[in-house]
Amino acid sequence: MENGHVLVEVHVYGRVQGVYFRQFTKNIAQELGITGYARNLPNGCVQVLAEGSKGIVELFVQKLRVGPPMSHVDSLEIEWKKPPGEFTGFVIRR
Repeated sequence: MENGHVLVEVHVYGRVQGVYFRQFTKNIAQELGITGYARNLPNGCVQVLAEGSKGIVELFVQKLRVGPPMSHVDSLEIEWKKPPGEFTGFVIRR
């Protein structure tokens, strides 16, 4: 984790599909300067990969715990990984 640069994979469970959650995630990531992606998974959760400086990524994860107004987050599965440095922006994947 060179210079405090990290990658986190988060699976967000709850009422998170069809409630603007991925767009909310993208907006927050862009505001914070985080790269990566968000996508819906078949099991009903949203998968988020986020790369950036450790403190900013931790703040980002806190915001995922709350989500947008129409969502309801039940739980997060969080896994810290070695950052690949492959992302150039933050996108919504289908």
